Amino acid sequence: MKKEDEGKVSCLGCGSKKMNKVISQVTYHRSEEDRVREFDPRKPQGEEFYKDSRNVGLWAKKRLKEMGVDMGDQLEEITESARSGKILQKYGL
Repeated sequence: MKKEDEGKVSCLGCGSKKMNKVISQVTYHRSEEDRVREFDPRKPQGEEFYKDSRNVGLWAKKRLKEMGVDMGDQLEEITESARSGKILQKYGL
């Protein structure tokens, strides 16, 4: 909330303007590089892992990095087309 908007807030129950600030839950976003570094391809993944489209290509990225292979932007393009479903169209699937 912007500082100038704080005075406009009032309690929905009683209408009082005497309010206390409460910090909401925070979320930490990891970079793609952090996700690849922390990913263990040998560890079994749960069902939730496969529901997150950000995990598409994570195994491949990790393994290629371990083998010293740098595909540059080509791997990112392939991964992004797989995440979006465009790879299915490209190969007629």
